[in-house]
Amino acid sequence: MPALGVPMPPAARPTRGNQHCWATAALLCVACLCVVHAAGADLAFTHITAQSGVDFRHVDGRTGDLHFVETIGSGCALFDYDNDGWLDIYFVNAGEMPGREGRDGAAGANRLYRNAGDGTFTDVTDAAGVGDTGYGVGVCVGDYDNDGWEDIFVTGYGASALYRNRGDGAFDDVTESAGVYVDRWSTAAAFGDLDADGDLDLYVARYCAWTLDEHRVCHEHGNEVYCGPEEYDGDADVLFLNRGDGTFEDATQRARVTGDDGKGLGVLILDHDRDGDEDIYVACDGTPNLLYSNLGDGTFGEVAWLVGTDGDDAGNAQGSMGVDFGDYNGDGMLDLVVTNFQRQYNTIYRNDGGGFFADVSFIVGLGRTLPDVSWGTAFFDADNDGWADLFVANGHIQTNIADYDPTSTYRQQNRLYRNTGPSGFVDVTATAGDGLQPLKAGRGAAFGDLDNDGDVDIVVSNANDAPDILRNDTVGGSYLLVDLVGHDSNASGIGAELRAAAGDLRVVKEARSGGSYVSHSDLRVHIGLGLATTVDALEVRWPSGIVDSMRDVPANRLIRVVEGAGIRAEGP
Repeated sequence: MPALGVPMPPAARPTRGNQHCWATAALLCVACLCVVHAAGADLAFTHITAQSGVDFRHVDGRTGDLHFVETIGSGCALFDYDNDGWLDIYFVNAGEMPGREGRDGAAGANRLYRNAGDGTFTDVTDAAGVGDTGYGVGVCVGDYDNDGWEDIFVTGYGASALYRNRGDGAFDDVTESAGVYVDRWSTAAAFGDLDADGDLDLYVARYCAWTLDEHRVCHEHGNEVYCGPEEYDGDADVLFLNRGDGTFEDATQRARVTGDDGKGLGVLILDHDRDGDEDIYVACDGTPNLLYSNLGDGTFGEVAWLVGTDGDDAGNAQGSMGVDFGDYNGDGMLDLVVTNFQRQYNTIYRNDGGGFFADVSFIVGLGRTLPDVSWGTAFFDADNDGWADLFVANGHIQTNIADYDPTSTYRQQNRLYRNTGPSGFVDVTATAGDGLQPLKAGRGAAFGDLDNDGDVDIVVSNANDAPDILRNDTVGGSYLLVDLVGHDSNASGIGAELRAAAGDLRVVKEARSGGSYVSHSDLRVHIGLGLATTVDALEVRWPSGIVDSMRDVPANRLIRVVEGAGIRAEGP
């Protein structure tokens, strides 16, 4: 990997030559920020799973009895477990049906693949000790003990697991000793510093109060199908506050974030009103989405219904799964995207300031998502032009949906939407390379620069199938990749806000754990810069309140920013 602060070699660095021209240009002025948007580079994602050495296959234990737990799939995580500068991949698996007599847990073990730095990955699960054999669902990553090594939290049906990274290539299962055991059916989770004390807390969503003893089969047009979440009660979420000594306190009731009636599938820890403290958003399947606003006194108030993020523009609850937070329109405020079930369009909530949002989904071009069942998602800059594009993983839950609904299929195509600026998003899936063409039952999706070439790659976890590793081969613009190291704040830098100015371009990003759908993306913050070769101003606002300001930062490189010290090429 190139040394921190050193430009990538020309062969690895994206360029803007004749292949990228200014085909269209639009001037967008929002909140006195004038941003020039360049369009023209063809987005290109290549399917490299076969040659990557990743031989993982998700197994959901389907028996033909249509158990509800089989439907929601699992997630994946991109993180650097060994601190060698290359993103590794962790896949969550399920295996045989939980509670089944003679269940072979090893058949559905989670897998960790180490990035060799040459486009291939090696299975290091056994050596690392992270082959959890429970019926897994989700994963998030964060350095909960602030020792400089990223730790793993895994959710699932029946139990959770916390793996502490020892720093020697192996992990210890500290679930019990840390006090973060979650029973029943947990799905999405995220780390974040919710009490602003400098260490990472943990929020875990639960889904439905389903058990094998309560199994039943539902019917649609005379066909046996999986029952949906409306057939079962929701279950309470869990908030763990980090005591700073390696253990956590269950503060769910005291903090008033139980989500008793919710059916959570997506979790995002974010600052929705930019008041300096972290809030919690939970995407719920068939019940109103939840937004817990941090009141600053250890408690939270549920305000999704008030600020406009609880459902569609008519106030109806949706079948929500995935979630992300990013500035799609360049106004300096982060917006919310939530993916939903078939015939329920994927929703973009535009941030109108003051903590309030407006459903602008049809206005920005997402009205045609109605046929899809959508899961993992992210706002990310696919072509490094400074504008947030959008990826959505798709796949139905009913394996026989085509038998009674000719408008849909079980295996579906993932979608990539290009941000055109004022005109909104345009579906470019058909022309974005072979990586976007397969039909699968997509679920979790994680985003990060796997090959350190300056653009964002994608990993998709598919239900009962092999994953898709999609290498970004777009010839795009300049970039900056920022590795955050907190001191007064948490060591991972989770919750930090970054603002970059390059010419007329303004980009705002946040570092966060979890998100998408039951998955975790690269904690390094990727900033697309368009034609700029220098970042005129880079500001990092840390969770502690410390602000680091840097000027004239050269583009096309990875930098490490240390809290209170600014750019440090050699790290802390």
